[in-house]
Amino acid sequence: MAKLTHINSKGEAHMVDVSSKDESIREARAEAVIHMKPETLSIIMSGQNHKGDVFATARIAGIQAAKKTWDLIPLCHPLLLSKVEVNLYADEKSHQVRVESLCRLSGKTGVEMEALTAASVAALTVYDMCKAVQKDIVIGQIRLLEKQGGKSGHFKVEI
Repeated sequence: MAKLTHINSKGEAHMVDVSSKDESIREARAEAVIHMKPETLSIIMSGQNHKGDVFATARIAGIQAAKKTWDLIPLCHPLLLSKVEVNLYADEKSHQVRVESLCRLSGKTGVEMEALTAASVAALTVYDMCKAVQKDIVIGQIRLLEKQGGKSGHFKVEI
């Protein structure tokens, strides 16, 4: 089993030194799933939410969040992201919205946390914009779907 990299020899949390790592193209995809009542999803899809376009606002929030991950997660490095994409998909049969994020850069450390943060904050934004009509919306499964680049190589969730 791999050891925790953010713990030093004294057992203390620390920021990993990546200065000796090689730069490579790094990419990560993550998702969050939001469960809601059919009526709430209908309001979103019809554009009738009184706060505005839910998907557009959540998309921008997710992009902004990815760019600020190092401000939110204590041991993350500030990164120069070259791409952040956030997409939202409505599934009217299951009354869900699926958020998928993609982050990419050429650098010395991965972008998994940025992708996860983007998906999480986009999901939270959907909740925020819809809480007036449904307070018991559930943000479920937030997970890494895929990562590429770096020494640890390629990881992809088995679906």
